[in-house]
Amino acid sequence: MLIDAHHHLWKFDPVQYGWIDDTKAVLQRDFLAPQLREIATENSIDGFVSVQARQSIQETRDLLAIAEREPLIQGVVGWLPLAGPGLAEAIEEFAGRAKLVGLRHVVQDEPDDRFLDGAEFNEGVASLAARNLVYDLLVYPHQLPAAIDFADRHQDVRMVLDHIAKPVVSTQRFDETWKRDFTELARRDNVTCKFSGVATEVRDPSWDIETVRPYWDVAMEVFGPERLMFGSDWPVCLLATEYSRWLATVRELASTLSDQEQAAVFAGNAIREYRLNSPRTRGGN
Repeated sequence: MLIDAHHHLWKFDPVQYGWIDDTKAVLQRDFLAPQLREIATENSIDGFVSVQARQSIQETRDLLAIAEREPLIQGVVGWLPLAGPGLAEAIEEFAGRAKLVGLRHVVQDEPDDRFLDGAEFNEGVASLAARNLVYDLLVYPHQLPAAIDFADRHQDVRMVLDHIAKPVVSTQRFDETWKRDFTELARRDNVTCKFSGVATEVRDPSWDIETVRPYWDVAMEVFGPERLMFGSDWPVCLLATEYSRWLATVRELASTLSDQEQAAVFAGNAIREYRLNSPRTRGGN
């Protein structure tokens, strides 16, 4: 079985997706269920976790509507206003939507390095445990110290770190500061990690498996095969790599693992953390 734990869908609109500017022309088109089915067929993917690409309740509604019609989408990580009085009402709207498996905020774009310390935001995140929802953690390396404290405050909330926290990937210099803080975050048992979005962080003119191998080695060392999962970050990955190339790269990196360990990385860990294909309770405060 192969589960892609991180991909995006959108009907392209230059206003709604302002971050997709002309430097990312390859992304300036629709990526919806038909395109996803093509990717699944070409790469023998059994299921996907769809992740929000803009901070909009409407996008969360749209992703869930697509997921309810498309069996390949086994879970949705959406966006809801975690900070502020609108959360309870928003949570109530989505109560009982089994494919809503988690929430995410685009912390990487917040100008405050300590955004994750915000009282209202933490109150919202604390409510996720009772609803059996995961929090996807999207940060840059300089935000990892705040993420460490954040994970300590919410030990009962399952967290998934996206894109190994986006280190600067280069054959010229290894990101030692990232390694230090990334390793510290990995000591928190409530945090798992996606090996995704790495190719787009390469600063060299081109990349190959040896470019990303040092970052795989660190991620595998500190999270282990029981807390690391495969993700493509498609279609954003198209800025640096075709889907099939990224999948082949991670398969080769994981080839030294046992069959059981590979099964965990490529499916089992995502199924466990996101509670895919299982009923979820949306009770609690």
